[in-house]
Amino acid sequence: MAFRILFHLSLLFLHLLLAPRGINANFEGDALYALRRAVKDPDNVLQSWDPTLVDPCTWFHVTCDGDNRVTRLDLGNAKLSGNLVPELGRLERLQYLELYMNNLGGAIPAELGGLKRLISLDLYHNNLTGPIPPSLSNLSALRFLRLNGNRLTGRIPRQLTKLGNLKILDVSNNDLCGTIPSTGPFSKFGEESFANNPRLRRSRAYGICEIRCRKLQLKLCGGRRSWGKLQASFGES
Repeated sequence: MAFRILFHLSLLFLHLLLAPRGINANFEGDALYALRRAVKDPDNVLQSWDPTLVDPCTWFHVTCDGDNRVTRLDLGNAKLSGNLVPELGRLERLQYLELYMNNLGGAIPAELGGLKRLISLDLYHNNLTGPIPPSLSNLSALRFLRLNGNRLTGRIPRQLTKLGNLKILDVSNNDLCGTIPSTGPFSKFGEESFANNPRLRRSRAYGICEIRCRKLQLKLCGGRRSWGKLQASFGES
């Protein structure tokens, strides 16, 4: 009798131990399969994405951790067309979302802002439209944000200045407008990060700060004559 009780308790413990993995795998598999349904795949790169399999970690272009949770999605230059899906925001441990150089259109789902562990978001050279979602400011681990070569519109959300770990930003070759944020990580991004957005401009405050910084640098270097020329070139009296 005692052996039977111990046996059943062992089975229950094993079920509780393994059940979360299966649930998470199915949940993430459903999210990925939603993407497959939303895109056209002329080269069949998603052919292995079989929804009848319990574990999406066996699918090509998907990488998982030791808990069978999805950490990478590598579908760059895969000739995919269609739209991104909000279900991608369910991939809670995703670190790399690589969907560059496809023909994906529509808006960037605001739900991507829920990917708290995301390190790299590469959506460049697609056909994405609409604004940059302010929800991306929730991606506190983000280091690389490349959205260049799309048809994005609207302003750069000021909330993105909270991304303290951001090392690389590229929103060039879009149709963004308004002023470029100048605080937080944006203070170190050069013009190439924002190029070819005809309606996008640096703020006046940024320009004044830049002049003052150059003046201080020249003064420290003893370049008073050079400063006079620089002053004239900016039209400052």
